[in-house]
Amino acid sequence: MATVTYRDASRIYPGTTRPAVDSLNLEIGDGEFLVLVGPSGCGKSTSLRMLAGLEDVDKGSIFINDRDVTHLPPKSRDIAMVFQNYALYPHMSVYDNMAFALKLRKTPKSEIDQRVKEAAAMLQLNDFLQRKPKALSGGQRQRVAMGRAIVRHPQVFLMDEPLSNLDAKLRVQTRSQIATMQAKLGVTTVYVTHDQVEAMTMGHRVAVLLDGVLQQVDTPRALYDKPANAFVAGFMGSPAMNIKTVPLTDEGGKFENMVLPLTREQVAAAREGGDGKVTVGFRPEDTDLVTEGTGGGLSKEIPGMPIVVDLVEELGSDAYVYGTVALEGQDERFTIRTDPRKAPELGSTVYARPRTDSHHAFHSVTGLRL
Repeated sequence: MATVTYRDASRIYPGTTRPAVDSLNLEIGDGEFLVLVGPSGCGKSTSLRMLAGLEDVDKGSIFINDRDVTHLPPKSRDIAMVFQNYALYPHMSVYDNMAFALKLRKTPKSEIDQRVKEAAAMLQLNDFLQRKPKALSGGQRQRVAMGRAIVRHPQVFLMDEPLSNLDAKLRVQTRSQIATMQAKLGVTTVYVTHDQVEAMTMGHRVAVLLDGVLQQVDTPRALYDKPANAFVAGFMGSPAMNIKTVPLTDEGGKFENMVLPLTREQVAAAREGGDGKVTVGFRPEDTDLVTEGTGGGLSKEIPGMPIVVDLVEELGSDAYVYGTVALEGQDERFTIRTDPRKAPELGSTVYARPRTDSHHAFHSVTGLRL
């Protein structure tokens, strides 16, 4: 198999001053499933295409194992790519689509037949080998595209948002198939998506990008529990973390009549180079709802934060309560997860308070974790 290494790799498109990918340093282990995730325009697809040889590397270098592939053509890199739009040949059968690259290599027919049928069995495509792509569903076409990549036995799989054209239910089903397939094959895989839920559920590690800059790379659990900055905190998780910039006191972040406590070290770090404020975040599931400001087990010194409920989403096992709080004269929106059997009514006022030691603090200027 293979390792992949980006060393200060940058891509600067002609006519632009800001790099689409800016000095990317990233090491991907042998057999690892790494997901590149971020909002639209963050440079994740460009990073993948640089590895594939479809985009130039203007600065830095890219290695597959110890081999510098920075300026090699795509066909010399021993990679296989799965695209968002399937890129199947419409006039060929499923079998011929999957076998095409092997025929170009003049692979013996018996070996082609064996590889295609093995991949078809893995992807549950045995009954569709003689069909044309137009006779397949979107999910089946995507499996054909993956089968075409599998039969080549590449060193690295590259996948560029392969599930974005599928409906929600099929997307969940197919992502589990991809993860299972990758675990069986053990092939190093770099997977691009804008869907952070996809990233969290599929990747061994996840690399978060913003404006071409790598923000953090770690396991899904570490990204969720200890985000390196406010952007990662707000991006990872669904629904998103509640993140607000509030006045800083000696005790912590002040949400009107509620103060979320910070350590002395955090307060000192927030003040250094700061603007008298601190950015505090807490997740919807780490928050309790009570009906009175000091009831429900809350301490009298730290009452709950009054939220006017304007939407309740009931999802069966959970309910998400959306509401607004007046902070410094402005209505700020918050999301709280609660028991659906105890969900409040629309228009009511409830009190919310994060559980002890469950909130996150970030510098109000740099956004870095305190």
